[in-house]
Amino acid sequence: MSDAPKLTEQQIYERIWKSIAERRLPPGTRLKEERLCEIFGVSRPRIRRALDQLSHDGLVCHIPNRGAFVSTPSVDEARDVFFTRRVVERGVIDALKDNVSDDTLSALKGHIEQERQALRDGDTSQTIRLSGAFHMLLAELAASPLLADILRDLVSKSTLVTAVFQPKSDTQCGPDEHASIVDALARGDFEAAKSAMDAHLLEAEHTLQLEASGDGQPFPTDVLGAALTEDT
Repeated sequence: MSDAPKLTEQQIYERIWKSIAERRLPPGTRLKEERLCEIFGVSRPRIRRALDQLSHDGLVCHIPNRGAFVSTPSVDEARDVFFTRRVVERGVIDALKDNVSDDTLSALKGHIEQERQALRDGDTSQTIRLSGAFHMLLAELAASPLLADILRDLVSKSTLVTAVFQPKSDTQCGPDEHASIVDALARGDFEAAKSAMDAHLLEAEHTLQLEASGDGQPFPTDVLGAALTEDT
């Protein structure tokens, strides 16, 4: 056993959450407690507490006599996630009204440039991560911890939805759409920013094939270890 400090249940939660959000742990992946204990070098009770929190947040489901799995959203849940995101993200833009500054805009534009670079590099994992992180950055810059917490949960669930229902040839959401939102914020036109956000999220929803589900797809037996040890 390593002498390195043992991870807390919150750190374990964060690592599993990140792997789900970046689509390295696909919906339907079984989260075996004994394998998680090996990966993180901690006791089973600590793993169970992290899984319970992920379950509370809707990212993991427990199936009696089978164990914990990355959740697989239904069509109705997929539609509800995007509806709720549109409501919440309009609220984020309203909350930004008193917080838009040169530093705020610089941070947002710098993030968009990172998105563009990830696209140029063909780095799919980084593109997905940065796409969701843009929306989280907006909430953080709005200085509303509650909105940021709510949006973090919704962004994670959106990732699950796209993993199940989005064609593999499509990406999540792109820097051009994000740039149009930032341009409106720079002009001080918050209604235009909200309209751009609505259009952006509606377009993301329209790319989903909600008449078909990825339920029951097989996954490699080593997906858990590979996903959770990457970049850790």
